[in-house]
Amino acid sequence: MAAKLSQDQDQALLQIGQVAVQSQVPIKTIRYYEELGLLKSSERTEGGFRLFSPNTIARISFVKRLQKLGLSLQEIAEILGVYDRGLVPCTEIKQQLEHQILEIDRRISELMTLRGEINELLEDWTPPAKTTTGEICPILQKSESIAIYR
Repeated sequence: MAAKLSQDQDQALLQIGQVAVQSQVPIKTIRYYEELGLLKSSERTEGGFRLFSPNTIARISFVKRLQKLGLSLQEIAEILGVYDRGLVPCTEIKQQLEHQILEIDRRISELMTLRGEINELLEDWTPPAKTTTGEICPILQKSESIAIYR
């Protein structure tokens, strides 16, 4: 059972609802982040409410920023693990971002290939008057069978 907090400690720490409002992140997400180890509640009130330190807001902001840059929550957890061990994780972040660039380049290449395939398909697009072969869209399905044999 959590020790009773003094009134001063209660005011310094934030309840999960306050964290949600200040960080603009749903309570459910905060609980999920805590479950993944991205956040840690400092203590609980006698009523069982989670209490978080004020720096939790900055930590959530950091998590959201890395997510926007394309990092997974697992990758972010590893970075925060480095920080939680008292080290500065800038090298790890740089490595992850360099990996992101390679991944983005790979996806761009795949998308350009897909774009070319779609353009080829559209160039020769002449819909038949009717289908009798049981195909939904013969043009699309014919091009699919050609792509399979390439």
